[in-house]
Amino acid sequence: MVEHTTSWDGQTLKRLAQAGCDWLDQHHTLVNQLNVFPVPDGDTGTNMLMTMRNAIKEIANNESNHIGEIANEIAHGAMMGSRGNSGTILSQIWQGFAHALRDQSTLDADLLVKSLREAADTAYRGVIKPVEGTILTVAREAAEEAEEAHESTQGDITALLDRVIERARDALARTPEMLPILQKAGVVDSGGSGLVYIFEGMLRALRGEEIVVIERAVADVEDLAETLAPEDEEGYGYDVQFIVKGANLDVSIIRSAIDQMGWSTVVVGNERAVKVHVHVHDPGIPLSYGVSLGDISDIVVENMQEQFQDYVRERTEHPTAPHETPAEAFAAPDLEADDIGIVAVASGEGLAQVFRQLGAAELVMGGQTNNPSTQELFEAIQRVPTQKVVLLPNNKNIFLAAEQAARLAKDREVVVIPTRTMPQGISALLPYDPKGEFEQVAAAMREAKDEIVTGEVTTATRSVELNGVEVAEGQIIGLVDGDLALSGDDLEQVMQDIIRRMCTIDCELITLYYGHNVQEDDANAMIETLSTAFPDQEFELVYGGQAHYYYILSAE
Repeated sequence: MVEHTTSWDGQTLKRLAQAGCDWLDQHHTLVNQLNVFPVPDGDTGTNMLMTMRNAIKEIANNESNHIGEIANEIAHGAMMGSRGNSGTILSQIWQGFAHALRDQSTLDADLLVKSLREAADTAYRGVIKPVEGTILTVAREAAEEAEEAHESTQGDITALLDRVIERARDALARTPEMLPILQKAGVVDSGGSGLVYIFEGMLRALRGEEIVVIERAVADVEDLAETLAPEDEEGYGYDVQFIVKGANLDVSIIRSAIDQMGWSTVVVGNERAVKVHVHVHDPGIPLSYGVSLGDISDIVVENMQEQFQDYVRERTEHPTAPHETPAEAFAAPDLEADDIGIVAVASGEGLAQVFRQLGAAELVMGGQTNNPSTQELFEAIQRVPTQKVVLLPNNKNIFLAAEQAARLAKDREVVVIPTRTMPQGISALLPYDPKGEFEQVAAAMREAKDEIVTGEVTTATRSVELNGVEVAEGQIIGLVDGDLALSGDDLEQVMQDIIRRMCTIDCELITLYYGHNVQEDDANAMIETLSTAFPDQEFELVYGGQAHYYYILSAE
């Protein structure tokens, strides 16, 4: 059992990061359950876990003892794999931690204090409007405790980390005092809870305590983000990744050659080492090319066909409309380099089809409980054949990952339009002109997103009183522009009530996007009922294919 430690090297940090990931793995479902809102988006723990897994994957085969190198690789992996706001903030914590260690071969207590402070500061800078009572607060108070406890712990890193975690737990317990919404729901902040679990796992490893990774049965995993690989892509083929090491490597030439072999290409590095990621039908082609350049290592080949089959099995359990056509059947727009390209996040196949028809060049599947990673968004941006790109996240929990992906795309100009819902993204595309002036088009799209009102109808995942609305777990609930508006036991009644809330001023057209758990006949019957109840409004029915939500509504 380890009693005292005065320094860490790179392999120590690698071991501790793995332990933090494993301990979060044990508890991420508990973190998910801390979600305040009664809607099916309680995936904070899953997002943080997937972010950590990608960070660990980045260092899996790195045997360096240089702590700065290991920290930098962890930060890069976390950034590229970050999902949701919680995962993105976690990646920023790792970015700051790594920046403080960038030139250091080992870490002592002084450097741990400095690293925790820079980690917290970087996380705060990464959020436009930081909110106290969140993971940010836990990170900040952890850094403050490190500074305060530094002298009394006399260079013992284990003792220092013990004090840090004690303060982090205390800060987490006080988050409901800072955010009234947490107090109403009777929970602590979910992101802060995830960070505490990571810290705890690291401390347990320092003390020599065992962390047993429990294998979860497939039956316990219900959301798509759990059942698919972390970097899932639609389509067939293989996900191929490797590092090629050689002399005088030309990254731009390698990137161009790899891109000709497949899609979803990401090639980064320097003249000594280049990291390759590509999707292909024949993995031997890029691997052989890599061998021709030098020594290849860290080889990963994943069969996306198997992932696709998992997806098909899920959809078989929830049949889609018989007339539904995949978005891929609609050709991407023919764009030139000087045009404006669109990347849109879509939460269902039907919605993806709508975005494609409106001109989206690239689609990223995701939404509630399945937030795409920074890397998935970045790769989509890179696939757009234009130098000017507009990114539509279409979900507030994707904002930070979208902004991070935009910053990574240094070879082109990217604007993120903060669309919070799928209908907002659709509305934003109406004034889209690929040949227009970039700033004017972006401004018009930003304005157009607010010209509609969004309604969402789903099942409550928890009992809560919020916004003056009492909700029992399992009830039907309606949201207007993301805010809980009403609850009830009858779907038709909730649909009528939500339309009345949406149309406080005159609205002419109401579009219903029905989910994959709603049969087409039932959706048509709902339209007939609503048309009778609201004879002055015109109704349009579109297959959305989204999970969890019976209907997404758009009123204009």
